[in-house]
Amino acid sequence: MGILQKKIYDLFPSSFGLDLSDLSIKAVWLDREGKTDSIASFGSVPLPPGCIIDGEIMNAEMVESAIKNLLAKAGPRRIKTRKVICSLPETKAFLRILTLPEMGEEETKEAIKWEIEANIPLMLDQVYYDWQILDLNLSQEKGKMSVLVVAVSRTNVDQFQAVLEGAGLEPLGLETESIAQARSLLPEENEKTTTLIVDIGDRRTSFLISIGSTPCFTSSVPLSSQMITDAIAKALHMSFDEAETLKIKHGLGSLALKSPVLTAAQPVLENMAVEIEKSIDFYLTNLHYSDKIDSIVFCGGGSNMQGLLPYMSRRLGRPVESGNPWVNVRLGKRIPLIERNRSVQYSTAIGLALRGLDEYEDFA
Repeated sequence: MGILQKKIYDLFPSSFGLDLSDLSIKAVWLDREGKTDSIASFGSVPLPPGCIIDGEIMNAEMVESAIKNLLAKAGPRRIKTRKVICSLPETKAFLRILTLPEMGEEETKEAIKWEIEANIPLMLDQVYYDWQILDLNLSQEKGKMSVLVVAVSRTNVDQFQAVLEGAGLEPLGLETESIAQARSLLPEENEKTTTLIVDIGDRRTSFLISIGSTPCFTSSVPLSSQMITDAIAKALHMSFDEAETLKIKHGLGSLALKSPVLTAAQPVLENMAVEIEKSIDFYLTNLHYSDKIDSIVFCGGGSNMQGLLPYMSRRLGRPVESGNPWVNVRLGKRIPLIERNRSVQYSTAIGLALRGLDEYEDFA
């Protein structure tokens, strides 16, 4: 789905994926030769706190500088293309599945305008929006069709577009994090599998429930890996940096022995588990697109903490797994340049890069 595509593609375009978040910027450029993909380039740079707050760009000049720095240091190949597909923050987006009577394209366009004004807390002229009629009729009602609609504040989109252009890039498309993550983490062949993706970031945790690669429900809560570090620092009377080092090196420790780190982090982890249960309950009770969640997949930098997945599996009473963002990349026998434990941090950027590859292939 070409969410918020704002430019006409040049013939035979080549583009890379750029994940622009509150505290970091990540880039992935994939190359396709025949039926095999390779990682041409990747990299990550931190953003100083305050440059982007809750998805809103506060210091455009510093963000532009960080993007240029990332492009200069990414490797192994230098990113030569200026064409980019960039993420949009989930907190600024509205995703809805509409159930409409079967109708033609022009009628659908008009119906969607009415539905946006009725279902989204912004005026139609305050958002950019895109839509797609789904192959699945999620309502299962005869004579009905399901339409995926994504709308994002015009102010937010224009901010991101201006920063990208200020960094010397040509934005070919802007896409919400959830849609990019679904593309990278969910196997293409699992068309009817319902998956909950839990993305633990530095500032927030986001939830996506998807049937196949079709996002059906998204939400986010202000629980984050930084909050876990803060809790450890406070309980063990150490600095934030010391707590972060302890968390990375030792993780939660033994669940059976209940280490001091686990004891300190448990209130945050419990809140996170409760929010996961709330998301599942809301989806199953109110949306009725499927009757169960088949799997729970974790991604984001915060999901790398040792012991987190066993803890969540025990707490939720069901298996959970770490996401594999290479599942739809045709690497063949090649080993990814980004090791597995780091690659979950690149899930959004890989999904954006995959979109660039697929659209390049359509034009080539």
